This record gives sequence, C-alpha cells and structure tokens, in this order.
Amino acid sequence: MRDRLLSWVRFRSRGDSTAMDYATRTTRRPLLQDEDEEDSEATFVDDNIYAGSINAGSVSNIPTTATVGIRSGVRNRTGDDGSLRVAPVDKYNFTYAVFYLLGMTTLLPWNFFVTAEEYWHYKFRNISSNDTNVLTPRQLEFQSDLSIAASVPSTLFLLLNAGFGHYISLRVRMAGSLVMMFLIFIGTTALAQVDTDQWQDAFFLLTLTSVVVVNAFSAIMSGSLFGIAGQFSSDYMSAVVSGQALGGIFSALAEIIALTFGAAPTVTAFVFFIVGTLVLLCSLVLYVVMSKTLFFKYYTSPRTLMKSSLDVDDMTRELLPRQEPTFMGVLRKIWLFGFSEWLVFVTTLSIYPAVTILVGSQSQSHPWKDVYFLPVVNYLLFNTGDYLGRVCAGSLEWLSNSPFLLSVATISRIAFVPMMLLCNIRPHHSFPVMIHSDYIFIALMAGFSLSNGYIANIALIGAPKAVDQEEKEMASSMMAAFLGVGLACGSTISFMIIEMIK
Repeated sequence: MRDRLLSWVRFRSRGDSTAMDYATRTTRRPLLQDEDEEDSEATFVDDNIYAGSINAGSVSNIPTTATVGIRSGVRNRTGDDGSLRVAPVDKYNFTYAVFYLLGMTTLLPWNFFVTAEEYWHYKFRNISSNDTNVLTPRQLEFQSDLSIAASVPSTLFLLLNAGFGHYISLRVRMAGSLVMMFLIFIGTTALAQVDTDQWQDAFFLLTLTSVVVVNAFSAIMSGSLFGIAGQFSSDYMSAVVSGQALGGIFSALAEIIALTFGAAPTVTAFVFFIVGTLVLLCSLVLYVVMSKTLFFKYYTSPRTLMKSSLDVDDMTRELLPRQEPTFMGVLRKIWLFGFSEWLVFVTTLSIYPAVTILVGSQSQSHPWKDVYFLPVVNYLLFNTGDYLGRVCAGSLEWLSNSPFLLSVATISRIAFVPMMLLCNIRPHHSFPVMIHSDYIFIALMAGFSLSNGYIANIALIGAPKAVDQEEKEMASSMMAAFLGVGLACGSTISFMIIEMIK
C-alpha cells in the first residue's frame, strides 16, 4: 500500500511539474517579464504574496533543472519526457551587476559619512581660535561617536530583519529603505551649505540623528539583500560583499578628487554628498527594473510546484519532507562562520577608522602630509585592500569548507590591534610610539584590510553552503546579523580605546 501511495505521489509531482515548463523549457528569455502574460501565474506567485519568505526557492528538486552558478550561460538537462529543460539566464549579467551596485549602496551612508573627515573637522572646529593643530574634544571623538551612532541601529535592525523581515514585502523593504536613505542624503547635502558655527551642538545632534536613521534603513536593506543573494549561487553573494568594499573605494576616490581642486571643505562636502545622492537614486531605479526580470523572479519566487505538491491529503503530506527551517537548527550549522564574521568586524571597527585617522605621517612633504596622507592611506588603501580580499575570497574558497581554520585565522588577526596602537598616533599620551615609518604603517593597513575582506567574504560564502536549500535565506540573514553585532561591539571598543589615548 505504501509503495502504491509513493508511486501516486511521484505521478502527482510529475503532473504538477508542467507548471514549471514556462521557466524550464524555453531556451530564450526576455530581460523583463510581462506580468500580464498568461503563463506568469503558473510559474510565479504574485509579488504581493511573496514577502521574502525563508522558503523562497526551497523546492529541493528545482535546482536540478535550474542553472546554478552560471551567469552568462546555461546548463542543459533532459527532462523526463525527453525535452530540453533550461533555466532562465542572467541576460547581459544584468542582475549580477545590479547586485554589485546594491552591495556598494548598503554601506554607502557609512562610507560617505566616515570619509568626509575634513568636513566634520571644519564643522566642529574651535571658532574662537585659528590654531588648527589642536583638536577640539568633538573633533577628536566624532569618529567614535559616528561609529556608535551607525552600528547600534544597524545591529538592532539587522536582528529584527533576520527574525521578522519575512512578514514585510521584499519590495517594501528594499525600495522603501532606498527611498528613505535618498531623502536623508538630500538633507545632509543641503546642510553642507548652511553656516552652523553658532549652533554646533544642535548640528552635532542633528547629524547623529541622521546617521541613526539612515543606518537603520541601510541595515534593513542589507539584511534583505543578503537574504536574496543567499538564494542564488555564491557568485551573487560575492558580488554583494565585493560591492560593499567597492563602495569604500568609490567614496575615497570622490573625496580625494574633491580635495585635489583645493575647494573649501563645505564646497567639497556639497559635491561629495551630491554624488552619494545620485548613486542612491540610481540604485533605486535599477533595483525596481531587476525585480521585474524573469531571472530574478525564478530564483526568489516560491514555485507553484511547492504549492501544488503540498496541497494533498494528510497521509500524503506525512510522506513529504518538511521544508520549514528553524532558527536554532540553522544556527547550529553556521555558528563558526557567524563567530568569524562577528570577530573580524569587532577587530576592524575597534581601531578603524577612529584610531587609524589619528596616525600622522613622518614625511615633511606638505601636500602628502597635510592633504593626501589621511584619505589615501586611511580610506583609499584600506578600502582597496578590503575589496581585493573579497575578490580573492570569491576565487579561493577553500576556507569556506573549514570553519574551524577560518576561526583560527580570524582570532590571529587580533594582533593588528596592538601594532596599530604603537604607530605614530597624535596626540599620543598612553602608548609609546614604536612604529614611526609611514611604510610600515602602510604595510600594516594593507594586511589589515586584505584579511578583513577575505575573512568577511569567506564566512558569508561558507554559511549558505553549510545549510540545506530551504535554509539559505535564513542563514544569510543571520550572517548579516552577526556582521551588525560585530560592528556594534567593535565601535564600543573603539570608544574605550579613544578614551585611553586622550
């Protein structure tokens, strides 16, 4: 009797699989899918129903007929009826490129606020004195205050997104976050042209409030984006995390170019924040376009096959595997990857950028020492190394299969903290200066940034590979939460280190 029932289930599943023919039997696809087409409802659930569910793409037999890890080509497979079955392709690598841009956008607020160091120094300068060599308490502490204001809401909303994000529409989370970030950047850009000398305290509170709000929405977007990328191949996760590092390079280059023209800090910041605003607008438009492509819907929408296969009597349902992941079940599989993701950012944020921006150059060259040393070494070099580390992780993934060795490498990286504290920090009252050379500091920054990018990306790639298909989105969202907690802990430690240095 059981064998006959299993045979009936297989026959029913084969019959239901005809609903997938539109997505698997057609060899050529348009970039955009017309939502009014007759076939679309047979293949994809309406986007209003889909709320970024953790079950999206969890049908175990769909990856066997879908293209996994291929962006510009497809792998063919012969179906049971002898027909050629082909998954939708990422035409022109459009989705991959948009993932890159969205990854850059997730950290764009943080990168732009942090990189505009000269602008903040100007805004919080001592207006009663012309001595620019002595930093005011607000100038000295602003980077650590900025880190805390950014990391606390990021952590909170990454955790909320991991636990409750699937109750809110994916489109609302992504597009809504981009819209709010765009509006806040418009306000920040406008303030660059306002004279705030007589109300520095109010401007300080307004700035930190903007940072809190913009990073809350950035965290919602980041957690949602990681959840989406976890349903694709590891190439797309690499695109997201590499895009994050590329955003740092972009902001550093924009700042250096602005400084090259020798304009006033307020003019430089005005142009700088306009660029960030335009990037946010571009990201919003391209995300909306991407969400309508057949390739994107294929990997993120619950399949009709899942719905029809479970729409059977109770006896048949007992024979089918349960697809609902659990938080603790996923955590047990990825906790070492989560630990590495947490610790790598604790180590990084404890000294970067709050401590590293205080390191001065030993060179006597005026332009290099006074203008370019900070943006080039502290921001451009770090973000370039971070980007290269993440790119290398996409090619050298061997540590993604060994979470224990990855944890050991992450713990070893803590050695960078005391070495950075022995560099030429100004003012330097609590620690002896043992590393004077600019070249040694540059070498330390290079190793520090490369290791950060490599370990962060490897952990994000390894976690979805350690879980089942239906657990991938939850695992990726949880890794984003580990990242956020690491940022918060590292920022808190940096505040304590700054207090020790003062």
